[in-house]
Amino acid sequence: MPLNPNSIILVLISVVPLLLWAMGLFGSVLAGKHARRIARMSSAVAGLSFFCAGLAALLYAARGKALTITPFSFALPGNMGAAALSIYINTVTVIMLCLVSFVGFVVSRYARNYLHGEKHQGRFYTWLNLTLASILTLIVSGNMLMFVLVWMTTSLCLHHLLMFYPERAGAVLAARKKLIVSRMGELSLLIAVLLIGATLHTMTFDALFHAMAAMSGPFPLSLKWASGLIVVSAVLKTAQFPLQGWLIQVMEAPTPVSALLHAGIVNGGAFLIIRMSPIMSQAVDASNALVIIGLVTIAAAGLVMLTQTSIKVFLAWSTTAQMGFMLLECGFGLYSLAMLHLVAHSLYKAHAFLSSGSAIDIFRAPAVHPAHAMATFWQWIVVLAFAGLITIGVGTAFGVTPKGQPALLALGVILAVAMTQLLLQSFKAGMGAAFIARAAGLSALVCTAYFSLHAVFHFMLATSLPAMPLINGPGQFVLIGLVMLVFFGILLIQQSLPELDRYPFVRRAYVHLYNGLYVDIPFSLLVQRVFPIYVKQKGAKS
Repeated sequence: MPLNPNSIILVLISVVPLLLWAMGLFGSVLAGKHARRIARMSSAVAGLSFFCAGLAALLYAARGKALTITPFSFALPGNMGAAALSIYINTVTVIMLCLVSFVGFVVSRYARNYLHGEKHQGRFYTWLNLTLASILTLIVSGNMLMFVLVWMTTSLCLHHLLMFYPERAGAVLAARKKLIVSRMGELSLLIAVLLIGATLHTMTFDALFHAMAAMSGPFPLSLKWASGLIVVSAVLKTAQFPLQGWLIQVMEAPTPVSALLHAGIVNGGAFLIIRMSPIMSQAVDASNALVIIGLVTIAAAGLVMLTQTSIKVFLAWSTTAQMGFMLLECGFGLYSLAMLHLVAHSLYKAHAFLSSGSAIDIFRAPAVHPAHAMATFWQWIVVLAFAGLITIGVGTAFGVTPKGQPALLALGVILAVAMTQLLLQSFKAGMGAAFIARAAGLSALVCTAYFSLHAVFHFMLATSLPAMPLINGPGQFVLIGLVMLVFFGILLIQQSLPELDRYPFVRRAYVHLYNGLYVDIPFSLLVQRVFPIYVKQKGAKS
């Protein structure tokens, strides 16, 4: 008798986090004496988890269907549903499971060489495996209370990785700030989940999906509060401005930890919004707040990035900006696009951090870079005009219209202008026919890739995300215009920076931006005053 494909998928998906839980607990026993063996075994187990996740994704794509399995549950008082040990399988689950298990395998394998000979290598792998296991369990959680508990567990396991070098004052400060921010986010998420349970009388994600799809009439006040608290939790998780300081300062931790944090854990805020999209898609005020917060973060982080000289600090500010972009996409109801962005950013940022040392070697190598003239005002106009027209044309070919999905088109124009300007830097300045042809061709290429990838993800996630689009009210059109204005302003500053450097006020602004606009200093001083940091210096007598 052939096995049911869904049963095989369930077994494979269950095995993915269980392997790492077992390795983390087993490794904690042998971590002290057999560190090198634990490192090899951890890499092998992480690779096996990725293999199981990939096989489950292939089977799900072929014959699987969305389902929730609940082996254990108990009813909550007040008709709030049930707390349960539950597994939720849908397209979002299998994509995230493959992504995180792959990044975890790469980080685990990289750390074998990076920490070779390190005294506490075994302890590192213990907490790395437990952190990965927590993230993977979070992804498969089908019950909202279970989701909150695993969300807390992930943060606590990560704390031990951030404190891997307790003798470094900077690492201790960043870890404590992260701990405080995480507790605030977890409290917000817990209250939000309790409000959802009290209103909809369920704690499962699939029941939430169906309940919100069937809802008619005005949006309940309790769900408005819940959506606001979900925004707070996501904003704190993704290190949005002005509470991004802990993310910038965790560079004191080992590079594999930075890669895992920036390529995996910090994306949890966007994943939370996607999981809660049935509620967020109808919470207009909360969605608008996501757009505004994301836009402010993009503007601040985008300018601060231009002044940074440390590669890892530059990448950290880049992560903050990218998280803002993801929340902005979610705020506009573009959950498929946010999912595509999450996958692309995770893969890129893992590679960027793990290869940051090689980047230093590249900068040290002698090279002759040809000088290129800065794009003129009229070249900007040409690029903007072509990008706008071609984006609308290509978008129409994909069934995207300005009336139906204005935010998707607006972000397409921004991407086309940014990428075209970047690619045109390899050409000599000039307003001839060749320049115009290249601008048009590059804009068409970027737009086609943009809408093609969005169409693929939209097709894959059609049954896992709410079908009802966010209402395109007047306020949303104002936000779309503001987003385009801010993005083009940042691009113009980036292009004009060499010319602006001769103005004294620009040089003064450069100093302020280099210091992150000082927004993190009050929080750092408060943490140091409430929780003084005492670290034992190397070589000091006991």
